[in-house]
Amino acid sequence: MIAIIDYKAGNIASVKNALERLRFDWIVTSQPEEILSAGGVIFPGQGRAGAAMSELRKTGLDKIISQITKPFLGICLGMQLLSRYSEEDETKCIGIFKGKCRKFPPTLKTPHLGWNKVELNQESSLTAGIPDGQYFYFAHSYYVDAVESQIIGKTSYGFDFSSIMQKNNFFAVQFHPEKSGPQGLRLLNNFCKLCS
Repeated sequence: MIAIIDYKAGNIASVKNALERLRFDWIVTSQPEEILSAGGVIFPGQGRAGAAMSELRKTGLDKIISQITKPFLGICLGMQLLSRYSEEDETKCIGIFKGKCRKFPPTLKTPHLGWNKVELNQESSLTAGIPDGQYFYFAHSYYVDAVESQIIGKTSYGFDFSSIMQKNNFFAVQFHPEKSGPQGLRLLNNFCKLCS
């Protein structure tokens, strides 16, 4: 069973649909005991960092996330909230990954919207069977300025930024795999297999 964290900031419907297509069991929950007992956890997100972290703190989920030892996948805002700090609303985040979440400079059109290429620079069980240079769907105005050792994949938009990260059991993607066609489904399938 995969727990999809419900914290009023998620693109939950499209994630549920993708897991149904892949035939994995899921539950949408904000209950700590259900999250901690799940085989794996997906942390989707869209919206603003400040409001999202406020909701997580109110429910205590920020502390629960730090305790998770099963496979964990942050998506879009979910990835950004796993950093130490976000420039959006000057928000202290969960701090799983080193580095800060920064706004794209004003010289670039934001949000960074649409399909873009991911260059893989480290092997990971999350990207098994996915060729280098595949395109995934992005929709974001902030990016995680991550440390090199935690970056699995990079994407170029004015400059290179981290689009896939990993630290131990924590994985994170800046794009939306659930909206990224066959390669996105393959990535989600890889993650779900780690959870069983």
